[in-house]
Amino acid sequence: MNIPVLKNIYLNEAIPALRKSLGYKNIHQVPKIEKVVINSSFGAEMDKNGVQELRKDIASLAGQSPVVVKAKMSVSNFKLRQGMPVGVKVTLRGNNMWEFLLRLIAIALPNIRDFRGVPSKLDGNGNYTLGIVDHSIFPEINVERQRVNTGMDISIVTSANSDEESVELLKLLGVPFRKHSSSSNEQAAAA
Repeated sequence: MNIPVLKNIYLNEAIPALRKSLGYKNIHQVPKIEKVVINSSFGAEMDKNGVQELRKDIASLAGQSPVVVKAKMSVSNFKLRQGMPVGVKVTLRGNNMWEFLLRLIAIALPNIRDFRGVPSKLDGNGNYTLGIVDHSIFPEINVERQRVNTGMDISIVTSANSDEESVELLKLLGVPFRKHSSSSNEQAAAA
């Protein structure tokens, strides 16, 4: 059985670095990535073919079939009826999670035009959520047959106790966080 590349980096490089920098005595104290959740929602106006196309796209990205999320209540202002599909979601664990994270970090994020890094704001519990406006940055998506660009939210759930531990873990795995420099902010304010 092949170990995914990013999992190998986590086991051989990230764990020893985290134990050294954060002073963990036990290997089980080191934070790990528990799961990755991909959510994509659409408006009530999307037809059934569009829902199936989005499902196929998310399935090709995730390596497993997503679940269609349906509306729990009717909202007349949004032309939404109870039971109508409003989005898709998939939870990745194990090797599928590591393979998706590698494609996200190494291929998809650098494909974004004028990419300068992702924001380093976490939720306070060590979990990181990234919003992507257009899912066609992934090479698995066929742009020619695509009619509508759909965004998605990618949530990385970690076992870290604090945001600092989680940021350290994600940096060691290669997540390209934005560089915050005061000189570039002063130049932008002066222009």
